[in-house]
Amino acid sequence: MSVERRRVAGQAVQRRDLFEKVTGAATYTVDVTPPGCLHAKVVRSSRAHARILGIETSAALAVPGVIAVVTASDLAALFPRFGHIIPDHAILAMEKVRYYGEPVALVVAENIVAASDGAEAVQVRYEDLPAAMDAEAALAPDAPILHDDDYGASGDESFSEMAATPGLPDHGDSPPRTNVAHTVDLSWGDVDAALAQAHIVVENRVHYPMLYAYAMEPYNAVASFTEDSLHVVSSAQHPFMVRTDLARIFSLPLSRVRVQVPYLGGGYGSKSYTKIEPLAAVGAWVVRQPVKLVLDVEEAIYTTRADSAAITVRSGFDAEGRILARAFDIVLDSGAYADNSPLVLAKAVNRCFGPYRVPNLRVRGRSVYTNTSPASSYRGFGAPQGALAGETNLDRAAAQLGIDPVEIRRRNLVPPGGEILPGKRGIDADLPADLELVAESLQRDARTVPGHGIGVACTASDAGAYPISTAIVRVQTDGSVTVLSGSTEMGQGSRSVLAQLVAEELGVPIEAVDVVQSDTAMSSYERTTGASRTTTLVGLAVQRACADARAKLTEMAAEIEQCPPESLAQGDGVLESADGRKLAFGDIISRWFGGDAGEVTGVGTLRRDGRTQKMPPFWEVGMVGVEVGIDPETGVVRVDQLVTVADVGFAFNPKAVEGQDLGAATQGLGGALFEELVYDGPQLVNPNMVEYRVPRMTDLADKIESIVVERGDGVGPYGAKGGGEGALNPMGAAVANAVAMATGKWPSRLPLTPERVWRLVNDLPEVDAE
Repeated sequence: MSVERRRVAGQAVQRRDLFEKVTGAATYTVDVTPPGCLHAKVVRSSRAHARILGIETSAALAVPGVIAVVTASDLAALFPRFGHIIPDHAILAMEKVRYYGEPVALVVAENIVAASDGAEAVQVRYEDLPAAMDAEAALAPDAPILHDDDYGASGDESFSEMAATPGLPDHGDSPPRTNVAHTVDLSWGDVDAALAQAHIVVENRVHYPMLYAYAMEPYNAVASFTEDSLHVVSSAQHPFMVRTDLARIFSLPLSRVRVQVPYLGGGYGSKSYTKIEPLAAVGAWVVRQPVKLVLDVEEAIYTTRADSAAITVRSGFDAEGRILARAFDIVLDSGAYADNSPLVLAKAVNRCFGPYRVPNLRVRGRSVYTNTSPASSYRGFGAPQGALAGETNLDRAAAQLGIDPVEIRRRNLVPPGGEILPGKRGIDADLPADLELVAESLQRDARTVPGHGIGVACTASDAGAYPISTAIVRVQTDGSVTVLSGSTEMGQGSRSVLAQLVAEELGVPIEAVDVVQSDTAMSSYERTTGASRTTTLVGLAVQRACADARAKLTEMAAEIEQCPPESLAQGDGVLESADGRKLAFGDIISRWFGGDAGEVTGVGTLRRDGRTQKMPPFWEVGMVGVEVGIDPETGVVRVDQLVTVADVGFAFNPKAVEGQDLGAATQGLGGALFEELVYDGPQLVNPNMVEYRVPRMTDLADKIESIVVERGDGVGPYGAKGGGEGALNPMGAAVANAVAMATGKWPSRLPLTPERVWRLVNDLPEVDAE
């Protein structure tokens, strides 16, 4: 299916933020320093698990320039925790610390040097407690319990809708307590009976690594507090959800909390929800002056990271390779606090079994507290973890049955419109056709020589988060247009896409459209920026706002011309009367108001109804293939060929789509081959830019093909649907499958570093981390 070519939408326009960013003129949070601003430094725990016996602050207060040292005892008048699903995360550690690097105190000073000196002078006395440094230890019968309190669940009804399973996290009221933060179970059919009748049953266990999203900009925030209002400038993806947490902390109405987000220096999910904003805010609340808090890379890594996972999968197949049943056991290491891990777990459960016809399914998922840095959202949201298990299991089955890995997927992929989750939206993609594109590209240049292997992997993610969005479009007397949206520009190009959409809908030049974003006091409400939702769901709200503005302009023109509204035809930036006269939007406004003044405001809203009633709002496809070569002497894996399919329905900016797809694939290669946070005892050994290895330009494949697929089958404007995460989700699995083909050995743990692959080739025991 082809899509209609349009005047502005679908064109490779220059990004709106390009000039500012390449010239250094772009404003980020770190560039914001209000008059009278003080600086803060966090005092962090030097223990993984310990009771706080006392905090001595007198030496710090004696440091020249230090204004205050804030501890949990200073927050008694506030709600001292945050968390949008489980409010378990202490702003400053209360009574005990639960991970190395946890904030214990905040030093506020006249400058950052004084704040740093003051932080070093704070003395904390601890009583050490046993620590559970991984999920296996935390689930042991004699494991130390991290959380003694039942915080109650604060997630709203959308949590269960997005999770596709009923209920909110519940710690339960009766002892004994455990370290399980949340559980999710999903099942249908009779798995045990189907496995008993299967021609083969294939079982394997995989480990997905602990990752850091590594946005170029670490966390930072500036907070100003007056008697009855709070203003925070932050590097947040979800300013409106941060506002909710801050309002609860300070018992303020939402209207008195303003969260403002300039440009974001990358997010990748790591800046979702509340992170360091409460720290800056309580500092400003104590001293009644603006307070600026800027973290370094190590502090950012100790603030959040991705959930690592251990997953066991067992699948039954008939003699033709068709899936009869699948059973998964998923354990996420979610760190010391829940953050968004309950939803990451729910998505991992929904996504682990793949976009296949699975007549019998059983998935058990557990998110586990450990004495490590808190996990949260990360690009892909549970899909990369689940795909590693499900897709490598599928290749193992293909090998046992003597079926080509592509062919076994052909036999099991759901057709267009088919259900992946019973009762949910059917797949809005042609997955078999996407698979053929990958297979054809790989086969054109594939090498059939020793030490080389090809791997493919497929995913489909229930994406888009919850469909709540609003937008405002303001048409001015000169015909220019201002768009107000609460979505965040974090490098993905949303400012450009929304401008293209408005220019297309109203027929005005794109140069006449300005987009204002991410300010809870000035822009319209936006629930989140994530889950690849902006073009699709925010786009629908903006499209409806344009329609509302056109309708109002039509009514105004009809009143001016004294004619029926239906007699006016729609044109580019104009309405045309029955006698052929063109009425420019700006002229209509001026004539209706009676002067060169006024504006027309269109409002667009989106909620779960109509075309977005059925969840998920859309499916995001991940379809990738790789060819790798392996040096048997060193274990180094080289990616020779990379193929991705960006099945986006309609590409508003094809070049931007290709860039997003390649970026996602490259980030996926990082987790597949290089990246892993490593703990040695209570402390990370590589929380820095040198020892945490991210992909480099030299790691890219010799041949890269990004295939943009447009079939107009999405729910968004012009048939668009989300893109930006798809190529990351199956990448780890595809690389593992390719390495298995090249070596004849099945890897079970990522990343596939040279040492791990060398050990695999030489039949030596695996190592947990290097």
